Amino acid sequence: MAGRINDDDVKAVRDAVPIDAVVSEYLQLRNAGGGNLKGLCPFHDEKSPSFQVSPSKGLFHCFGCQEGGDTIAFVMKIDHLSFSETVERLAAKAGITLRYEEGGYNPSHQRGERIRLVEAHKVAAQFYVEQLDSPEAEIGRKFLAERGFDQAAAAHFGVGYSPAGWDHLTRYLRGKGFSDKELITSGLSQDGRRGPIDRFRGRLMWPISDTSGDVVGFGARKLRDDDNGPKYLNTPETAIYKKSQVLYGIDLAKKDIAKASRAVVVEGYTDVMACHLAGITTAIATCGTAFGGDHIKILRRLLMDNGSARVIFTFDGDAAGQKAALRAFEDDQKFAAETYIAIAPDNMDPCDLRLAKGDEAVRDLVEPRTPLFEFALRQIVGRYDLETPAGRGAALDEAAPVVARIKNSSSQHEVAVQLAGMLGILDTQFVVKRVGQLARWARERGEQRGPAQAPSRGGPQPQQVRAPAAPSGPALNLRSPAHRTERELLKLALQKPALVSPAFDAYGADEFTAPPYAAVRQCIAEAGGAEMGVPETREYLVQVLDVAPDDTVRNLVTELAVEVFHGKTIDETYAGMQLVQVRLRAVDRRINHVQGSLARLGSNVAPDHLAAAQNEVWVLQQYAQALRNNGADAL
Repeated sequence: MAGRINDDDVKAVRDAVPIDAVVSEYLQLRNAGGGNLKGLCPFHDEKSPSFQVSPSKGLFHCFGCQEGGDTIAFVMKIDHLSFSETVERLAAKAGITLRYEEGGYNPSHQRGERIRLVEAHKVAAQFYVEQLDSPEAEIGRKFLAERGFDQAAAAHFGVGYSPAGWDHLTRYLRGKGFSDKELITSGLSQDGRRGPIDRFRGRLMWPISDTSGDVVGFGARKLRDDDNGPKYLNTPETAIYKKSQVLYGIDLAKKDIAKASRAVVVEGYTDVMACHLAGITTAIATCGTAFGGDHIKILRRLLMDNGSARVIFTFDGDAAGQKAALRAFEDDQKFAAETYIAIAPDNMDPCDLRLAKGDEAVRDLVEPRTPLFEFALRQIVGRYDLETPAGRGAALDEAAPVVARIKNSSSQHEVAVQLAGMLGILDTQFVVKRVGQLARWARERGEQRGPAQAPSRGGPQPQQVRAPAAPSGPALNLRSPAHRTERELLKLALQKPALVSPAFDAYGADEFTAPPYAAVRQCIAEAGGAEMGVPETREYLVQVLDVAPDDTVRNLVTELAVEVFHGKTIDETYAGMQLVQVRLRAVDRRINHVQGSLARLGSNVAPDHLAAAQNEVWVLQQYAQALRNNGADAL
């Protein structure tokens, strides 16, 4: 077993890999003010961005679902890795060699499973690329050339070739130190009569990468007539490859998708290549499955899901393409972005269109767009004879529930009017009322989407997300002046410890009236106090998070560490005001407590106890007056 990773190496990894660079591999970030960045949370569905990243502190926090932490925590959560696997993965990106407390420098057999599977795919991808230059791969090079892809294009997309023998890749990976178990688990090999054999043989290979750029699977295209397998063969479901959660080309397209607020969804690997080479660098494709909910989540995070974003589906005009478009429309309501469909002339896909008419024709393909809901309605209406009352009525019966699913009332009304025009029904109000009635019935039956789903077309609606689990203790009341001041002081102690040190470290946890805030104060004390954060705030925050007793407190720490301050100018004067207010309220509470105890005892109080209590009250009153008169100088 691998030993514990050296603490200095973990710190080096945290310092070397900026959190905003890592998070940006999964979602689009925009300026949130105060040095923070914001985006749509990757850990829960939301309509407006509540996920914030603080590059200066190396922390993230979602104010919607309360997930938070540092770079390592983010990668652990989003890629479902262990702590050691995450550190190893980030260390590899940063070029840092890790040391273990037991066992010295990390040997390859000690690496986490996911890291090993990703490494196996990386080695396999390079192997396939090298094989594309072999004499045997002439058939593959010819296939690419016939579709307009030269050697440079193949290299750009990492296209390779799997040799036709039984175990070329298997033997190669064994020589690189991978075990038979790892080869089977990765999906690169499969069980044969005499041991593992290559899963992909004699095929053209497309590497499939996740959002971060790691190769996690392959798509393999049949080239020979004697190959009895399917036309396209994909990697099976593995620990790192879930076909419903990957999009081919997303690693190449993600930056342009975020920049342009536009994504083009095509049907195949060569279509993605054709689009990118024609200048449509926002093109992506699914991998052997229909476009679904998990794919939408990936795009929403990149598009920031704003109302101006566009998602354009390109499908063949044949029956299969129309069926795929209708399936895509079923999930249309999960986008805030507007969705469209583009169908090439003569039912050509983008690859064929580029061959026949050139790059400009491919670029033109995605410009004259038809809204996806309009396409879906026309497909429904087109199946009926609209010349007869019965045909119009039947078409309305099928189409009206589709329109009723549109959540935005103004958009629903507008589309209902359009449906009346498609059907040739002159009484548009009849259709509008019918759609409205169906929508009401659906709401009453509870058939509408749950509150955590995305908004309908027509732009974002008021945010409705499932409430996160409440922290232990009484709920925080931010309308309470005491709670607001305590929160600001804790934010100062975490974000700008130099402004409140050393005075803050003399404050007890009992000076914070909200139990969650008292818990954070205790964490700061156990981490060595706010003074520890003056020379190195990021490492100090890591220590505070490490001593947090549970996820509830840990999440509150990250929340306070990235939340913006309420004051306009955050300086010593502002910090002093918070210190004084928290201390003054604590003093006043103590005075009231002592006086209340004396009042309850009445004449039964012992003389010496009475004298001590009166003296304490007098001292506290003098201290309170000094705080009011002299501010922070009296602390």
